[in-house]
Amino acid sequence: RQPGMAEAEAAGDAALGPAPAQEGAELAAVIGATVPTGFEQTAAEEVQEKLGSASRISRDRGKIYFEVPARSLPQVHRLRSVDNLFVVVQEFKDYQFKENKEDALKDLEDLVKKLPWTDPLKVWELNNSLKKKKTKRRKHNLQSPASREKLNDGREEGGADQNNSNDQEDCAQNPVAVEPTGGQDTEKPQGVTSRNGVEEEEDNEQSDVKVEVHASSESGTKAGDSQTGEGEAKVLRFRVTCNRAGDKHSFTSNEAARDFGGAVQEHFQWKADMTNFDVEVLLNIHNNEVVVGIALTEESLHRRNITHFGPTTLRSTLAYGMLRLCDPQPTDIIVDPMCGTGAIPIEGAAEWPYCYHIAGDNSPQAVKRAANNICSLLRRNESKDSSTALGVPLDIIQWDICNLPLRTGSVDIVVTDMPFGKRIGSKKKNWDLYPACLMEMGRICTPGTGRAVLLTQDKKCFAKALSRVGHIWRRAQTVWVNVGGLHAAVYLLRRTWERAEERRSFW
Repeated sequence: RQPGMAEAEAAGDAALGPAPAQEGAELAAVIGATVPTGFEQTAAEEVQEKLGSASRISRDRGKIYFEVPARSLPQVHRLRSVDNLFVVVQEFKDYQFKENKEDALKDLEDLVKKLPWTDPLKVWELNNSLKKKKTKRRKHNLQSPASREKLNDGREEGGADQNNSNDQEDCAQNPVAVEPTGGQDTEKPQGVTSRNGVEEEEDNEQSDVKVEVHASSESGTKAGDSQTGEGEAKVLRFRVTCNRAGDKHSFTSNEAARDFGGAVQEHFQWKADMTNFDVEVLLNIHNNEVVVGIALTEESLHRRNITHFGPTTLRSTLAYGMLRLCDPQPTDIIVDPMCGTGAIPIEGAAEWPYCYHIAGDNSPQAVKRAANNICSLLRRNESKDSSTALGVPLDIIQWDICNLPLRTGSVDIVVTDMPFGKRIGSKKKNWDLYPACLMEMGRICTPGTGRAVLLTQDKKCFAKALSRVGHIWRRAQTVWVNVGGLHAAVYLLRRTWERAEERRSFW
């Protein structure tokens, strides 16, 4: 079989993308979404439930694809389990890369002219007009949580250094090349930038390399018009981001981004701009799968709830996945005994308002941060519609995790992010803490129906602790996840009918 571009031309079923809209037909979009690794199935279920679309889970972990009418874009942005969104221009299931580097890169350049850009660019324009409406609503309150979240962009919530304000690398001044093992690039030569804080959560230990480019001319003029009030087409600014994983490629992601970006620039007459770009073109290469897309989110949607960060703030999308795993029912009492900055209970209160959420932590500073995050959520609710602004079904308390001020058997669900023993606590302390926590959680949970969803990276210690409390907790499911580069596990436990030992009464 002829490798390379001939493959794309004879694409047939190998190249998947939305069918071009017939005259008068409704504009449809194939949407790609990055989701927390391990929770692809959860995200697919949410898409089916809220949008009525079936999803395809990518072999490249942490991504799902689904088709929706373009008018459903607002609902797509309201999904709770997705980090970043893009519209698919075209997808190649089995792209044959040439072995010679120059030939392989030339094929990628030639691909640009053959891609069906028209509809995806219309979807991008529609998405922009939605964003503008949103911005107008926010303008009256510059210090809104949304603008503060913007300042927080670039912080990996797996717990990166919160004081590092300069996450955006200026690669023109930083033409350093590093080649890690496993064929995954983190090269940053001139004209290419890697947006660390945001894309780190792609969870594939692969880098993000971006080259910029920009549009007016044939296909770009119309898109340009929407950018300016004067009616004259403003030349669009753009960049290309390449994500590459696999060790069979003769080129680096930055070389692919550079050459593909050059061809995009030539095709649309767009202008390259790494930082103030209008369009971000994505080139995702995972072994022989190639997906070309256009980004629909500027910053990850997982930043939605948190304005006060702690050292290990959990991503809201991961919190949603954990909560969904335990299937909360109306009137359930849900407790997070080690809530940190409150990511899990805040997500819970927003998405499951018919449950009652209790958050607690032994650290006064964490409780203060969580309280601040709850206040931000209340303010946001008020600004939406002050006439019906209700409180949130959530309380926060400072307590001792091993001695909770809760009645025996009074709680339906426990959901928490346990200390990994890295940034908080220590592996040594976990050997005593974990069994004590599991016992106390077992005491407060309803026998027979209670459940717990617990996240930890200290898997060995957790397994040992669980074996010691096997009479009160049974493991029902394990989801392997990536938290800020650490391989962790989310355990769904079910409470047995066994009575837990009573501790001293608080009542």
